Amino acid sequence: MKELRHLNKYFLKYKYKLIVGIIITIIARIFLLFTPRYVRKIFTAIEQALDGTLTKEAFRSELFIAILYIVGAAVVAGIFTFLMRQTIINVSRYIEYDLKNEIYQQYQRLSLNFYKKNRTGDLMNRISEDVGRVRMYAGPAIMYSINTITLFVIALIFMFNEAPMLTLYTVIPLPILSVAIYKLSREIHKRSTIVQEYLSKLSTFTQESFSGIAIIKSYGLELQTATNFTELSNDSRDKQLSLVKVSALFFPMMILLIGVSNLMVIYIGGLQYINGEIESLGTIAEFIIYVNMLTWPVATVGWVTSIVQQAEASQKRINEFLKIESEIQNPTQEPFHIVGDIAFNNVSFTYDDTNIQALKDVSFKVNHGETLAIIGKTGSGKSTILDLIGRLYDIDSGTLLIDENPVNLINLNDLRTNLGYVPQDAFLFSDTIKNNIKFGKEDATDEEVIQAAKYAQVHKNIMGFKNGYDTILGERGITLSGGQKQRISIARAIIKDPKILLFDDCLSAVDTETEEKILKNLNKLTSGKTTIIVSHRISAAKNADKIIVLDNGKIIESGTHETLINTDGYYKDLYLKQLSESDAK
Repeated sequence: MKELRHLNKYFLKYKYKLIVGIIITIIARIFLLFTPRYVRKIFTAIEQALDGTLTKEAFRSELFIAILYIVGAAVVAGIFTFLMRQTIINVSRYIEYDLKNEIYQQYQRLSLNFYKKNRTGDLMNRISEDVGRVRMYAGPAIMYSINTITLFVIALIFMFNEAPMLTLYTVIPLPILSVAIYKLSREIHKRSTIVQEYLSKLSTFTQESFSGIAIIKSYGLELQTATNFTELSNDSRDKQLSLVKVSALFFPMMILLIGVSNLMVIYIGGLQYINGEIESLGTIAEFIIYVNMLTWPVATVGWVTSIVQQAEASQKRINEFLKIESEIQNPTQEPFHIVGDIAFNNVSFTYDDTNIQALKDVSFKVNHGETLAIIGKTGSGKSTILDLIGRLYDIDSGTLLIDENPVNLINLNDLRTNLGYVPQDAFLFSDTIKNNIKFGKEDATDEEVIQAAKYAQVHKNIMGFKNGYDTILGERGITLSGGQKQRISIARAIIKDPKILLFDDCLSAVDTETEEKILKNLNKLTSGKTTIIVSHRISAAKNADKIIVLDNGKIIESGTHETLINTDGYYKDLYLKQLSESDAK
């Protein structure tokens, strides 16, 4: 139960609803327990009518009153049972809602390193399947536990007052039940943990398969993928069956023990009636009803125990992520006005997950309003520079200054609000084109959206779609071409009107003519903004105020376009190569 203590704050939040639910539950059970007492009175009245001590008229009156009380108690108990579910079960839904929000917010806070180390399917499983199991503990488990305790306490008091010795014989099977529950619950807890781990593996596999369906089809790997999924499903099925086999022992055991209790009531009660220790056969009938009323609550002891064990296993998995402290923390809530000066002073950075040193003693400066172009081979560290400016990672050594302030001391929200970032791998959401562009500025007008699309040279493409800007994109923008996705990403960045614009090789899928038009538009838009362009093309870099060339994490050349093409080196070689390729076309 240690892991489930995390939910105590939610129980305190909804304590008044829970208290009302508990009171309603107790009232409902009390009214339900009136039935056996009046059944005993009916049997007593029958016996008195048979031996002549009760007249027919009096018997009819007694019978009518008893039936009236039984029906009335059942109706009242039914109403309160309905209210019980409306309070306690509703609370579990509130807790489920709050817990999912807490997990999602934690996911939002965690750094990129976390997402490199954990799979999407596992993250989804913890916020869905695991939270669902925890909800069962916060609702049905609590409700049935209160129900069972109330029934047991009140029923045993009524039974003991009527026939103490018969009550003792009736409850003999209960200690056996407790020991069995203890042993089985430990095994359920262990197997539940394994089941949840396999559910995460299944979620991860299916998520990756659906996301990469184009690759699977293009390589003709449908059969192999299906085979792998079948093997994983079979393993998951075996673990589920292993859990079910243990859980399935509960109900037969409950029914057996309740049956034994019924036999004891009939046999011991019959002997006591013959010996005159019990005044009426109605007492035996009352006890049989009590025992059968306790059948479901006793049976739920096993079910509730199983729920608690599974919930604890799931909450443990949830807590593992909730306890992780993000490597990137917002150092202050003080507002910070971004101007756009950026300075790298001997910055070095190594990726934790691969241990690859991406940058080695990198130094450069970009003043606000200037444009910096970064050229280099694949893996030279170009994208890493943009990630560090957005503080998606923290540097290992050196200093990274924004407006002469260390980036790790600046209000993180203000920093990222003033950044417009276009990644190399353009990511679009499964929404309309308009909303994807407005993602950079939620309150943007339709005119602003259209203007941003025009600057990004994608307006004509959008108008060519049947529904124009209201066209719904597939997952990750799969319905668009690579160039269209990149240009919509550019529109999303420029509509934000940020102080700093970061373009990570975002024109790689665009033809040179369209690239030239976009770059001309960007030159107009970036006036007064700090702009950093990462590219493999000289055409995208040549108009920049400064150019740096990276190789293996180090700056090997720097200067203007004119300076670099007149200096023997990587930049000049690349320029001549691309120039000859252009002439050949």
